[in-house]
Amino acid sequence: MDARSSIRLDSDVVVVGGGAAGVAAAVASARKGLNVTLIERYGFCGGGAVAGLSGTVCGLYEATNNVTAGPKQIVFGFADEFCQRLEARGGLGDPLLYGKTWARVHDPIVWREVADALLREVGVRVIFHAHAQAVRLEGEKIEGIGVWTKQGPVDARAKIIIDASGDADIVAMAGLPNFVGDNGAVQNPTMIFRMMGVDVDRFVGEYGVDTIMPEKVSAMIRAKHNAGDYRLPRAKIWLFPTTRPGELLCNCTRVIGPDGRELNTLFYQDFTDAEIEGRLQAREYARFFRDNLVGCEGAFLNDTGVQVGVRQTRQVSGVKRLANSDVVRGTKVPDGIAVSPWPIELHRGDKPKVEWLLNDYYEVPYGCFVPERGEGLLVAGRCLSAEHEAVASARVTAQCFSYGHAIGLAAAVAVREKLAPRSIDGKDVRALLNADGARID
Repeated sequence: MDARSSIRLDSDVVVVGGGAAGVAAAVASARKGLNVTLIERYGFCGGGAVAGLSGTVCGLYEATNNVTAGPKQIVFGFADEFCQRLEARGGLGDPLLYGKTWARVHDPIVWREVADALLREVGVRVIFHAHAQAVRLEGEKIEGIGVWTKQGPVDARAKIIIDASGDADIVAMAGLPNFVGDNGAVQNPTMIFRMMGVDVDRFVGEYGVDTIMPEKVSAMIRAKHNAGDYRLPRAKIWLFPTTRPGELLCNCTRVIGPDGRELNTLFYQDFTDAEIEGRLQAREYARFFRDNLVGCEGAFLNDTGVQVGVRQTRQVSGVKRLANSDVVRGTKVPDGIAVSPWPIELHRGDKPKVEWLLNDYYEVPYGCFVPERGEGLLVAGRCLSAEHEAVASARVTAQCFSYGHAIGLAAAVAVREKLAPRSIDGKDVRALLNADGARID
């Protein structure tokens, strides 16, 4: 066919991005009887959890100083359903101690399979290996997006577009207000990797059950790095036993440019350097583990993320904005459509900053996902409207599932009742979520 001709696809909802938020949004909308299309640039869903190999479901459990009491789950709804489906397929580990809270390690292959099954089950049209490259605007109303596929261009029209790209790509293409980090400075990316051949029992026996490594490991990293034996720019590291025998999931790297500059993956050269430097660092940390850590004597690098893990880039300017103070104070709001107990986990410089919210949680308002200008568009995922440190808490997987669940339901209301998303009351979305098992109240 002529590559210049365009295939027309009409849907009620088009979701751009198949990460945790995008999958949840697509499924939630389709379960309300809507015709939904999901656009994903890779050949699988998962976003940062799978392509970025973040590998853990974070944000399910309350943080506490009394970790001996065990984990207290406070996030339910779609996040809980997805975890149950992972667990049923043997793709989710038991909760692992993570400082003052817990995280669960998932198998990224099983994650893909669960997403595939869910999307097929509810009849979502999935287009893999496709890139959104333009928006169709009528004034400031987005009526569809231009998508590039190997077959040629697709003109995807919909009543509601959900930007779950992670980078607010559709927001930016539409020329709608957005911002980047703290005056352009963002959290650094990380190349996550997996090590096989680990004697996990000996490893845990030496370093403990907390997946945040003890100070003796950090001190060794600093000493070896400063002596020039290895290039290890981050000393505070996290190592997780996985669902597979003899394997560790390794969140260790601090990816910076070859010239030492901080990287922002919105810039193509930074993104390219992050991939190359990330792989080099993964090899170096793997060499350090093998040479120095108990249980890793016969370990080897198994794989790295399909892409570098991205924590923060562009965000929408929403009708509301989650403030740093909302996170640390545990703010509750009537129009809250997701809860989060996750700490502020800010990755800037050579040492991550962690600020805990103990025995509490905060709520994220619906307005954080509604652009301050523009119609026919909602966002979901880490590109929500949130201040710099707030997004360092709000960006994690369990909450992205929750955002997608909420925004998928809001899109269904907008389509069925012919409402602009900004005219929907967040309290009504909250009620729908509670009726759908979210247990926010």
